[in-house]
Amino acid sequence: MFNKGWVIGGIVIFVAVAAFPFYWYQVGRDKPFPQLELPAKEKKCVESVEFMRANHMRLLDAWRIAVVRDDLLIYTSTKGEKFEMNLHKTCMGCHTSRDRFCNQCHDYNNVVPPCWDCHFDPSETGKDQRSEVGVQPPAQRGLRPGGRSEVRREGMHGVIRKGDAS
Repeated sequence: MFNKGWVIGGIVIFVAVAAFPFYWYQVGRDKPFPQLELPAKEKKCVESVEFMRANHMRLLDAWRIAVVRDDLLIYTSTKGEKFEMNLHKTCMGCHTSRDRFCNQCHDYNNVVPPCWDCHFDPSETGKDQRSEVGVQPPAQRGLRPGGRSEVRREGMHGVIRKGDAS
């Protein structure tokens, strides 16, 4: 048999390339999930930890649309608790450090969210300053005095609907 070494070498290389996905799964490991600084004063979030890890961006986007376009201000969680739809008061009120909480996961997943294009980071600018987003009282934004609408999440997709005034 001519070129026996080339044939055996070719078969070995073919088997190594064909088996690559199987042994790479055993050799290649993903970097560990980052350790997040959890809030000290609160033990619960607006939704479950599993929901927030997978869907917080959808929830915040639904909040943005509800507040800016529909003048809805209150969010009702799946547990029936009501929260103000405000990144600074609700989210950043507990998760006070963008670097030790938000950026840990965003860096891990290699994403750059557009939140900070409009909103400020309270840990960088001081807690006395407020964003221009959402600081007007309801009366100045054209809402009826004493009436605030609400948003409820239905299912895993963050579907919103107008609720009764509270």
